[in-house]
Amino acid sequence: MDELTKTVVERGDLAHLALFLWASGASALLVWSLRELAVANQRFNAFVREIASLNRLFQGRK
Repeated sequence: MDELTKTVVERGDLAHLALFLWASGASALLVWSLRELAVANQRFNAFVREIASLNRLFQGRK
């Protein structure tokens, strides 16, 4: 990576390097947040299934 950075700086494309790093960071943050959202959704679905199971259990006792 050091050689790539040196080549980019020598050519004067520092703005392109900064833009690439920003876009990479933003994309990585998006992927991470979508994964976290999917995991939270799975936990919530498991919670709702357990509540439904308890409701069925308690309805059978009436």
